[in-house]
Amino acid sequence: MKHLSKFVTAFFLALTLLAAAGCASTQKHEGTGEYVDDSVITSKVKAAILNEPGLSSADVNVETFKGVVQLSGFVNSKADISKAAAVARGVGGVKSVKNDMRIK
Repeated sequence: MKHLSKFVTAFFLALTLLAAAGCASTQKHEGTGEYVDDSVITSKVKAAILNEPGLSSADVNVETFKGVVQLSGFVNSKADISKAAAVARGVGGVKSVKNDMRIK
């Protein structure tokens, strides 16, 4: 009975360690906390673009990975491209902005 108890304890310890390792981040995958942080940054950038006069948030796509915001979509001018990037850089938590937006 003692051996079974030790085996069960070791099994659950190993299972817990594997589960924790599955939540860790790597270069290409976010951890759970990073995913939540990036979701918040994405929402803040979208809201900032929506509140910016002259920019249509429906035409701008925002994605965030480890604090790096990627903007894509179509706008009316180069000035709008620059404005959207500046707005995104002004949001807290944004490390950098990749601007892949195009003119309509």
